[in-house]
Amino acid sequence: MLNSDCVIIQGSNMAEAHPVGFQWVMEAKERGAKIIHVDPRFTRTSALADTYVPIRAGTDIAFLGGIVRYILENELDFREYVVAYTNAATIVSEDFQDTEDLDGLFSGYNPDRTSYAQSSWQYAGQEDDGGNDTATERDSAAGLRHESHGPPVSRQAERDETLQHPRCVYQILRRHYARYTPELVERVCGVPREKFEEVARAWAENSKRDRTTMLVYSVGWTQHSVGVQYIRTGAIIQLLLGNIGRPGGGILALRGHASIQGSTDIPTLFNLLPGYLPMPNHMEHPTFDKWIESIQHPGQKGFWGNARAYAVNLLKAYWGAAATPENDFCYDYVPRMSGDHGTYQTVFNMIDGKVKGYFLLGQNPAVGSAHGRAQRLGMANLDWLVVRDLFMIESATFWKDSREVETGEIAPERCRTEVFFLPAASHVEKPGTFTQTQRMLQWREKAVEAPGDCRSELWFFYHLGRIIRGKLAGSTRPRDRALLDLAWDYPTEGPHAEPEAEAVLREINGYEVATRRPLNSFVEMKDDGSTLGGCWIYTGVFADGVNQAARRKPGGEQNWVAAEWGWAWPLNRRILYNRASADPEGRPWSERKRYVWWDEERGEWTGHDVPDFEKTKPPSYRPDPDATGVAALAGDDPFIMQGDGKGWLYAPSGILDGPLPTHYEPVESPIRNPLYGQQANPVRKTYDRPDNPTNPSPPDPHADVFPYVFTVSRLTEHHTAGAMSRNVRYLAELQPEMFVEVGPELAVERGLTHLGWAHLVTSRGVVEARVMVTDRLTPLRIEGRLIHQVWLPYHFGGNGLVQGEPANDLFGATLDPNVLIQESKVGTCDIRAGHRPRGPELLDYLADYRRRAGLDGHYPPILTAGRGGTGADGAGEAPGQLPDGGDTEREA
Repeated sequence: MLNSDCVIIQGSNMAEAHPVGFQWVMEAKERGAKIIHVDPRFTRTSALADTYVPIRAGTDIAFLGGIVRYILENELDFREYVVAYTNAATIVSEDFQDTEDLDGLFSGYNPDRTSYAQSSWQYAGQEDDGGNDTATERDSAAGLRHESHGPPVSRQAERDETLQHPRCVYQILRRHYARYTPELVERVCGVPREKFEEVARAWAENSKRDRTTMLVYSVGWTQHSVGVQYIRTGAIIQLLLGNIGRPGGGILALRGHASIQGSTDIPTLFNLLPGYLPMPNHMEHPTFDKWIESIQHPGQKGFWGNARAYAVNLLKAYWGAAATPENDFCYDYVPRMSGDHGTYQTVFNMIDGKVKGYFLLGQNPAVGSAHGRAQRLGMANLDWLVVRDLFMIESATFWKDSREVETGEIAPERCRTEVFFLPAASHVEKPGTFTQTQRMLQWREKAVEAPGDCRSELWFFYHLGRIIRGKLAGSTRPRDRALLDLAWDYPTEGPHAEPEAEAVLREINGYEVATRRPLNSFVEMKDDGSTLGGCWIYTGVFADGVNQAARRKPGGEQNWVAAEWGWAWPLNRRILYNRASADPEGRPWSERKRYVWWDEERGEWTGHDVPDFEKTKPPSYRPDPDATGVAALAGDDPFIMQGDGKGWLYAPSGILDGPLPTHYEPVESPIRNPLYGQQANPVRKTYDRPDNPTNPSPPDPHADVFPYVFTVSRLTEHHTAGAMSRNVRYLAELQPEMFVEVGPELAVERGLTHLGWAHLVTSRGVVEARVMVTDRLTPLRIEGRLIHQVWLPYHFGGNGLVQGEPANDLFGATLDPNVLIQESKVGTCDIRAGHRPRGPELLDYLADYRRRAGLDGHYPPILTAGRGGTGADGAGEAPGQLPDGGDTEREA
């Protein structure tokens, strides 16, 4: 980051939410970089930026789409990089129709299933590759399986490197974003034209051959019903400007807290196995070979051609000697997905009595998850609940002191859930690793002993597994073999028999079964069972038998890449796809941005970093026509995990809601979509049930019942759901009370007084807070209307030294279709002066709002295209029929 010439921060309040990392932004600024912050609210990040741009929450794609148009219309793209390293030249099927043709829909939309068939999105001649069922993929959050690699695509595709073919990706991109003019950006986002153009100029001028710009985002982008497409739009800009794979460039995803990156690498997610191997689906992957074929995608380029070895090593790490070639390495023991097993489906299943028990570790859904009421009612309908935490959190005490006890929805004497609270050890009371924002594993030593009965997660799960296996020891039931055959032989130490964390890390790294020699690279993994490894992308963290994550060599004793501080996956490469830092012939794009390059004399790639490429494959290498996998990657294919070796400006598959990012309004919005008749994401994941209402938005009537936009984020002084900070005296004193920030104009409009009380209302809940009247939130003029936005922190709950009502009670559960993350950064609400009603009167109050909003048994339509929308340039009048013959008047 300190090598950036410009830093764009959008979807993040980095100075307050990531203050340690923000030091590198400040160092880049001292070196001359321009810092730009785009955010609905003026924050400390804004104060330290050179330029602050206020924006309406939920409209980032319109803003970024305007940047794409600015680059293309003014021919400011890094043309040599774009032609060689992206799919700009690739020809798309003649069957493809864009949102510009279909009033906000892409071709292939099925209104009955509210999903797309992707065959028309494919590259020309590859239409048969797009026959997958994206409705099924939505239920399994299939987009997550592509987080570290490209979705399936055949490697051979027709290209026009002049970029003149009307169906090449470059021309499709030009047409798609042609209407995203500065005037349109102002209409949608509320950003004045001069501010928008300042950002566009700075981004373009500080990119290409001799300069690089970094894009920084956090959960302000991800927690939207189009969150994946937000990130895709940023990636398109960075590819067009040649900022991927180069020092000072790239996209920095700021994770919510320590090891969030690690919890997707070695996942706590229902649909992934370690190293981004997809969890098998019971219908699609009945055999090991079928599962492997779905990962390898035979015929395509890239390192996923070695997926069999990665999978075999994982299963061998799980089941050891029991995993053999004859039984497909115990593949039949692997659980299968059968639909949506995500957190929100699980909560509604709890309410419906379909879940008996629940483990809560490292989370506090009663406060920290969207739709707090549903979370608490779900937990109140279990047989048992195990909570492991540092403090007695709200998710452990909801049965006796929650809002629902006040209203009578939960009666403590009749609540059927038996809660087991087990005290947990904190990060300073146990050894192990964090995997940080930049994919870096850092080893932490245990500083102090955990007090009393506090234990680590490693201790808890190891001994839980040991006890369960002991109870099943005599079982002859086939279903128990998956537990009994586990390789559960970790060494322990100390009076409490704590498993050795380094032994677990060695297993994750992998080793030869016969000799136990640690593997130094994932290329050493075999698919015959002679090696094992718990996460292929982490192979090398114990290279040469040394814990590489524990390295702490001072920066002054090594080069500026600091390769001997911790260890980054894969293979300690600090910048992914860094082959793109050199031109197609292997020469640095410029001396100033020199990073890795081809050394002709030595016949290898070299540089400041570990090359993210086969070390001895020359730039001139061209594969045989029938080559696949790694061998099919040409010497100038830097995107080694992609099926065609290119960075994707256009996604023919893998993204469920469209091959190109498109502006849709948030699911709850006070205005009609100014671009298209289709109001919101037409393939968003919804849970249409009476306990999960959605506020009305145009074209539905009664949107004026909830006229204001609200958003939430975090404070420096508190941490996530608040348990770790609301119980610390000094932090509690710094931020002692729940509050809501409102602009002066809104305060006058609603009769709110500074430091007085107000309550916010949605169709799900009511939250009470102190009022802070501040200029940090300014009203924006959108479509001739003044739109007010309000802001709340989400850290407060009913326990701890300081309390407040949880902001997440205001949100419902509507999700991005690709990864099933909730839209919890934008919604609509009403705000009223004074305290909220108490007790059963609160339920009557909410019921009255829902009645006035017309929500009794009504759910907002998914499909709104073709309903006389107000699309820009008169595009609201759409064809009456979809390409597959679906009736555009149908609701899903």
